[in-house]
Amino acid sequence: MNFLRLGSTEDDQAIADAVARFADETLAPVAQAMDEEAFSATRHVPGLAALGVMGMNLPVSVGGPGVTPTAMLMSLVAISRACAATSSMIGAHYLGTDAVHLGGSAEQQAQWLPRCASGEWLAAFALTEPRGGSHPADMRTRAVREGDEYVITGVKHFISNAAEATFMVVFAKTDMEAGARGVSAFIVPRDLPGIQVSSPEKLMGIRGGHAFEVSLDGVRVPAANRLGAEGQGFKIAMKVLDNSRLDVAATSLGIAEAALQAAVAWANQRLVGGEPIASKQAIQFKLAEMKLRLEAAWGLTMQALALRQAGQPFTQQSAMAKLYASEMVGFVTDEALQIHGGYGYTREMPLERYVRDARILRIYEGSSEIQRSIIARSVLAG
Repeated sequence: MNFLRLGSTEDDQAIADAVARFADETLAPVAQAMDEEAFSATRHVPGLAALGVMGMNLPVSVGGPGVTPTAMLMSLVAISRACAATSSMIGAHYLGTDAVHLGGSAEQQAQWLPRCASGEWLAAFALTEPRGGSHPADMRTRAVREGDEYVITGVKHFISNAAEATFMVVFAKTDMEAGARGVSAFIVPRDLPGIQVSSPEKLMGIRGGHAFEVSLDGVRVPAANRLGAEGQGFKIAMKVLDNSRLDVAATSLGIAEAALQAAVAWANQRLVGGEPIASKQAIQFKLAEMKLRLEAAWGLTMQALALRQAGQPFTQQSAMAKLYASEMVGFVTDEALQIHGGYGYTREMPLERYVRDARILRIYEGSSEIQRSIIARSVLAG
């Protein structure tokens, strides 16, 4: 990028540029093979960790590189331009480590986070269940206190990184009758007895960002691994999701930038009647609308980032950024494929992968419908 985003600094841009070089040289060349063969994006963890990416969401006090949320987001955009599956894997890691950072004690943070920031450990976030996705208060996973341990039993679904994670932050009911107020959160080492992880789900897109079903059958977890007090789990999850919605917005921005860049290049080289299709007003208007929506999504995202960076509440702004950016990228990738015509529909070009990768962004970390509900509640509350 050749200009500073509103709210970013030269240092933010320099960090993002370094990540972009790695993404272009290392991630982009294997992105298509990753999609076709569905091998795990975790193979990129060592290189990402060397750049500090695996801990960018964490402060220096627990091993993070000390970058701003803006630098982190701009880095995720750069990664997503090259490989959205890798960005998805990183985002899942951030979900788990954010939960410990936002909900854990100083001792828990010191125990679990430094090796996550260094890339030695990988984290996962186990909230969603087969019957409790967008309404996690409906979860059926139970945690029963027995002395100095909790016994956790239940099933979690669509848990990214689960097979390779060192630990998962698992959300379970400690009071089955209390709704959201009965949810607690636990750091659960992946190697504890009673944990079974399925084979990876066969996904439509982001096929290198593996997701799994996780069964917990009487898993005994030390009470010292509970994050916060009993019943605080849902609040922790909501704070984490405020952050992660901006990660989804970043992925949306990255895919959209890649699709727009491809569309512009194709429009300039594709000839019809001896002239590039870029000379046609119909194509020009498509490109203009794509660019307009992309820049509007950047504006909403940077507004939310400014509040987050200032330590101000940003739930509404995060929801708006995630909603608009995830719907924007669906439009931009579809228009980019349309500009490519039949060639865009082939697997010889990345357009159809962009379309498939973009589709999940309107669903996870809260569907578009959930985001609209969050926004409406905040508007009505004044």
